[in-house]
Amino acid sequence: MSIKLKNIGLIGLGVVAGIAGSMQFDALAQKNVGSPLPIEELRQLADVFGLIKSDYVENVEDKKLLTEAISGMVASLDPHSAYLDKKAFKELREGTQGKFVGLGIEVGVEDGFVKVISPIEDSPAYRAGLKAGDLITRLDNTPTKGLTLEEAVKKMRGEPNSKITLTIARKDEDKPIIVTIIRQEIRVQSVKSKIVEPGYAWVRVAQFQEPTVEDMAKKITALYAQDPNIKGLVLDLRNDPGGVLPGAIGVSAAFLPKESVVVSTNGQLADSKQTFYARREFYGARGFGDPLAKLPEALKKVPMVVLINAGSASASEIVAGALQDYKRATIMGTQSFGKGSVQTIRQLSADTAIKLTTARYYTPNGRSIQAKGIVPDVMVDEYADGDGLNSFRLHEADLQKHLINDKEKAAIEAAKPAFDEVEEARRIAAIEKKRKPLEFGSKDDFQLAQALNQLKGLPVQISKAKPEVRKDSEEDKKDDKKEDKKANDKK
Repeated sequence: MSIKLKNIGLIGLGVVAGIAGSMQFDALAQKNVGSPLPIEELRQLADVFGLIKSDYVENVEDKKLLTEAISGMVASLDPHSAYLDKKAFKELREGTQGKFVGLGIEVGVEDGFVKVISPIEDSPAYRAGLKAGDLITRLDNTPTKGLTLEEAVKKMRGEPNSKITLTIARKDEDKPIIVTIIRQEIRVQSVKSKIVEPGYAWVRVAQFQEPTVEDMAKKITALYAQDPNIKGLVLDLRNDPGGVLPGAIGVSAAFLPKESVVVSTNGQLADSKQTFYARREFYGARGFGDPLAKLPEALKKVPMVVLINAGSASASEIVAGALQDYKRATIMGTQSFGKGSVQTIRQLSADTAIKLTTARYYTPNGRSIQAKGIVPDVMVDEYADGDGLNSFRLHEADLQKHLINDKEKAAIEAAKPAFDEVEEARRIAAIEKKRKPLEFGSKDDFQLAQALNQLKGLPVQISKAKPEVRKDSEEDKKDDKKEDKKANDKK
C-alpha cells in the first residue's frame, strides 16, 4: 500500500528500525567464510578511502569513515540488520531489561508530528502533565515536523537528570504549552492484567523482556487468587513489537503441554538450525527455578483468545503462531506485522556490536512467519465502524530489502484494494482526529469486547475487510504439508 503509518513506539524501546527483534546474544566467533576474500573489491574500498582522505572538501576522521562503511555494509542486507555503536548497543541492552533513560511516553506519528499515545504512570512525562493526544511540535529548538519516529525517540532519550524542553499543541488550547522535563530511568511494565468481568481475565504483554515470563506468572497467579473460577482468558499482544526469544517461549509454555515444540529456526550456520520446546531450559534463567512451576493447572485448559494487530511482531507472532498451530487459542484481530527473522547480536568490542539476521522462524507446523505474519482465525477491526488507521500501517513486506518468505518461492502480490486508497486514508484520518486515543483493556476496547463474546459463545462482529494474504503456490502447499508431517512426527 502506498500510504502507511509508522508503528507506535515506546520511547527508548524502538531499537534501530523501531521493530524489536526476537534476539539472541552471542560473542563474536571466528568462522570459516568458505571462500577467499574478494581482493579486487577490497582494493576498490581502499582506493575510495584514500580518495576521500585526499580529495574531499574537508578532513574526515579515519574512524568515522570506517565505522560508516561497516554500518552501510550491514544495513544493506535487510531492515533489521544493523551496526550498533556504543550508544545503540547500550540502549538495546537496557531495552531488553525493561528499563531506559527518557521521558516515559508511548508515542506515534500524526500529520508529521510526534503524538503522545499515553504517558507511563509516575514517569517524568506523567508528572509534567502530558496527556494522551498531545502533539509534540518541538524538542528543544528542533521542530518535529518531518522527523522520523526513530529520530524523535533518540532526541528524547539522554543522560539521567538532563533536561529537554517540549512544545506541546493540545486540543482545545489556544496557545502552545511549553514544558521542561528532566530525563530519568524508566522501568517499563512488560505485563498488565486484570479481571475484566467475573470469570474472565485479561493479560497484556506489551513487550518481551528478560523479566516477562516471571512477571506474567506472578500476574496470572494473582488473577486466580482473585477469581479461582476463571472461565476464559484474553492474551493481548496488540502493538507488541517483540523482544527476547526466551520470553516468547516462556509465555507460550505457560499455556501449552510440556515438551511441545514452540518454534524452530533455520539459517546458514549449523547453530541456527534449532528447535525450541516448552521446557524451562529454553525460557528460565540459569541457576533459578522454573517461573511457571506454580501456575494453576487450570491455565493449560482455560478457553483463550489471543488479540493481535499490525503492530504485533516477531516474538508476539511466535506466541500467536504456536497457540494457533496447537489450536490452543482463537487468534483474533488483524493480520500481524510479519517479522519472522532471527537477529543475533555479535559483539565486536566491549561496547559495539552488529545485529545480524541469521535465520528465519517457523511455527510448530513449519509455517514461515517472515513477510506474511499470522492471519487471525477471526478477523475483527479495532473499532465497531472499521479498523481506522491500522489499515494503513506498515508491514514487514512493505519494508525495502525485506527478507522473503522462503515458503513462497513464487512471489504473489496481494490483491489491490478496490477503493481509492488516498481518499480512503484521508477519510479515515478525519474520523480518527475526532476519536480519543484507545486504551487497551478499557471499557471502550471494541476488540476486547469481541474477544469476550467469543469466549462466551456470543455473536462476534467480524471485519468486512479481507486480510492481505499472499496465496501459496501448489508447490508451496506441498512443502507445507511435508513440514506439517515432520512437525507432527516430533510431537
